[in-house]
Parts: sequence; structure tokens; C-alpha cells
Amino acid sequence: MIVVTGGSGVLGRALVAALNAQGTDVRVLGSSELDLRDRDRTIAWFQRERPSLVYHLAAKVFGLGGNTQFPAEMFSDNVRINMNVIDGVHLSGCEKIVAVSTVATYSSDAPRPVAETSIWNGEPHRSEGAYGHAKRAMLAQLDAYAKQYQLRFAYPIMTNIYGPHDRFDPVHGHVVPSLVAKFFEAKQSGGAVDVWGTGRAERDFLYADDAAEALIKIGATFEGPINVATGRTVPIRRVVEILSADSGVENVRWDSTKPDGQLERSYNVEKLDSLGFVPRVTLEEGLDRTFQWFATHYPDVRR
Repeated sequence: MIVVTGGSGVLGRALVAALNAQGTDVRVLGSSELDLRDRDRTIAWFQRERPSLVYHLAAKVFGLGGNTQFPAEMFSDNVRINMNVIDGVHLSGCEKIVAVSTVATYSSDAPRPVAETSIWNGEPHRSEGAYGHAKRAMLAQLDAYAKQYQLRFAYPIMTNIYGPHDRFDPVHGHVVPSLVAKFFEAKQSGGAVDVWGTGRAERDFLYADDAAEALIKIGATFEGPINVATGRTVPIRRVVEILSADSGVENVRWDSTKPDGQLERSYNVEKLDSLGFVPRVTLEEGLDRTFQWFATHYPDVRR
């Protein structure tokens, strides 16, 4: 049996759907069933279920605004979740864990494109420092357990993942879902879309279905840290342009008094390329799918 923690989110739903399509026996462990911050209950659950492979996606996640406002929660909750899940995996005799991380672990000073060997070089960018440190701590724990207990693990370092079923929080959410919500609401009201920063910051965006395919390949064949990204960056302004065209909303107001975050994030994807992974969904197609999904399911979306 394969267990997916955090299976209700944008990446989790895509991964579960892809695994089900392969006929895999999948168990989704969501927060409504178990608070992974509860150590005793988490370990007991894994010892009872005894999965053969775990995809650990569960995390406390915010965007730039939330990371700045709630750093203590971001660090303490994520460290607790990760430690408890890894202990549960180890004590249950699970064969392997794919513990999902984030590019927020990397320092803004790391050489571009950033390779996996840079993960310990410099501090994570201050805009996401608490979250980045929590994910680094997860890798330190995995390394220690591999050495002492021979725990097999993969550590996918995920770029910006987007798609349906995301948390579309216009204030504290990640850039794509927050912009999707803003453009939809502006379309409904006839108002403007307010966007943080200047639009100069560049990001690597990967559609959730493609990211799920990458995780399945990693779960089957790879161990250790690995970047999961397209290998290409686009400025936030381009995302705004595409969503403006999708929604028909042209009134966009840029707030240059707000931070852009790290200006450029690009990643070395040689390890991922070696697994035969090729993204299938273009940014234009992915953003259109996401906006249309949001419009169809509104107001029954996560905020």
C-alpha cells in the first residue's frame, strides 16, 4: 500500500489521481483524519497501516504574505509534522519515503541555476526563512535516519506548483492561486486587480499533473535530493498577462511598495532529466485550466 499525506492539496490530488490511474493501492492521509503534529497518534497510525511507500506532502503552507506574518507557525508546525511522519515511517518498517520539500530551502546567493548540492550553502531567502529552515531540518533528519537505520528516501525539491484544488487565498496564498482568485473576483465585480511588487521577479512554474508524474518516477527509481522544476523561468508579469487574457480583466494595479521576494529562481534539472521526465503542460495551458476550474467550482474552493 502507498500512503499520500497532504492528499487534499493541489499536488496531492494530482498525485493520487495519477497513482489511481495506474491501479495502485493508495491511502490518502488527510488532516481531517489525523493531526500529524500529534506524535503518538501519528506513529501509531503508521505502525497500524504499515505502508510500503509514503509520499509525504503534508505541510503548513502560506505564500509570501503568510510566510512574513506567521514565521513561528511555519517553523514549529512543519518541524513537528515532518519529524512525526518520518518516525512513523521508520518505526512501521516502510521501505521508502518520498519527502517533498521546496525551493524555499535554497539561499538567494546560490549560483544559478541552483543545483541540489547548494542546499546547505547560505540561509534561505528571508521572505521564506522559517519554512525553508523547517524543510532543511527534514533533510537533516532523513540523512541521519539513512545512516543509522538505512531508511531509503527521496527528497524532491519542488518549484512553484499550481493547478486546480489549490488554496486560493488572495492575501496569504502562493502567487498563482492568489492571482487566479483576484482576477476572478475582479471579473465578477468589474474592479481592478492589485498585484504585489513590480512583476520583475522570475519563477519556474510547474503544473500539478506534470509534478505528479515526476514524483511517481522519483518514487520508483530515485533516492536523495532532486530538483523538480521545468528548468525555465518566467516573470510574474507574464503570469499576470496570461490571467488577464483568460479573465478579460485589463485593469491591473502594481503595488511597487510591496516586496517582489527573491528576484530570480532557476534550477538545475539534470537529475530529473535523467529520469526521462518532460513537462507536458505549457504555462498558458496550465493557467487557463486553473482559471477555468476555479470559475466552474466557485465558491466551493479552498481559500
